Amino acid sequence: MKFRQAFWDEPLLKELSRKGRVGYLPPLDPKIKKSVGPPSSYIPRELRREEGGDDDLNLPEVSELQVLRHYNRLSQMNFSVELGMYPLGSCTMKYNPKVSELIASSDGMRHAHPLQPEETVQGLLSVLHELGEMLSEITGMHRFSLSTAAGAQGEFAGVLMIRKYLREHHLTRKDEILVPDSAHGTNPASAAMGGFKVVKVPSGESGLVSAKAVKELTSESTAGMMFTVPNTLGLFEGEVVEISKAVHEAGGLMYYDGANMNALLGKTRPGDMGFDIVHLNLQKTFATPHGGGGPGAGPVGVTKRLAEYLPVPVVSKGKSGYYLDYDLKQTVGRLKGFVGNSAVLLRAYAYIRLLGADGLANVSSLAVLAA
Repeated sequence: MKFRQAFWDEPLLKELSRKGRVGYLPPLDPKIKKSVGPPSSYIPRELRREEGGDDDLNLPEVSELQVLRHYNRLSQMNFSVELGMYPLGSCTMKYNPKVSELIASSDGMRHAHPLQPEETVQGLLSVLHELGEMLSEITGMHRFSLSTAAGAQGEFAGVLMIRKYLREHHLTRKDEILVPDSAHGTNPASAAMGGFKVVKVPSGESGLVSAKAVKELTSESTAGMMFTVPNTLGLFEGEVVEISKAVHEAGGLMYYDGANMNALLGKTRPGDMGFDIVHLNLQKTFATPHGGGGPGAGPVGVTKRLAEYLPVPVVSKGKSGYYLDYDLKQTVGRLKGFVGNSAVLLRAYAYIRLLGADGLANVSSLAVLAA
């Protein structure tokens, strides 16, 4: 049986508009109206419309029923992860377990406010703290910051940490970051935004980066290397340990792009390959919404020597409970409001707990088989 997507010859709301059509607006209590006053009084004078008022906005005038049917028809033409997979390489969008959605939409999560006193959200903070510990174990890192909003911001955070680490150690002559020619475009973009020169590392005929090619490009100017394993072509970089050694011998740091971490879960760890910094895409590896179901989350983890450079806040545990820790001496600062996208982080926590270590390793086996 062949599946056919619904297709509507649906006009724009502007084309449906007819003068005088309106939806139902409940009458406003006169007392409230008098107390609140005209809406325009809340708009700074310099931003108010001088002429025409609302009539000058030229907005569609449609009925409630038209709006309802319009957006229902558009939704029927959507392709979603409930209907099938989005095959987009390392960005492939997959099904997200509905139990995780239920957990993330629980009252305790939905009603939490980022400005609540820490003692009133101890349950959520404990979950975030444990998630950081689990991600550290999975990747071989020492500590994670969960606040970065997505993978590209995680990359940028990593680059900022490399830059600050070098400055703290008076190594400002190191201004080059190696990036393979097969890398995702956000790698060179993040390096350039961080003020580094991007040095392209050519792949061989097999699509892999050789340690020989890296050694030829390393110098006293090498600040680090951004590397995706398996690479964007879906190939495992067999010389990654030797490459890490070469970059470290040049005084640089190794950055792991977690785009294809699905292939490594429970099999090996970036930390065991010599990486100093890791970012993870929770929407790619840990079953959080991707593509219209977000927002995303791109936690970044580091080895022990870089732990003080992480973006703040990080979730720490003290004598009186869990708290948001801003007291990292060399931190690159805050990159996002509050502690991050907590509902997304909660989904990832639920996914890891549901599968356990053996389940995650099985995910890796299936991911490699599917690739």
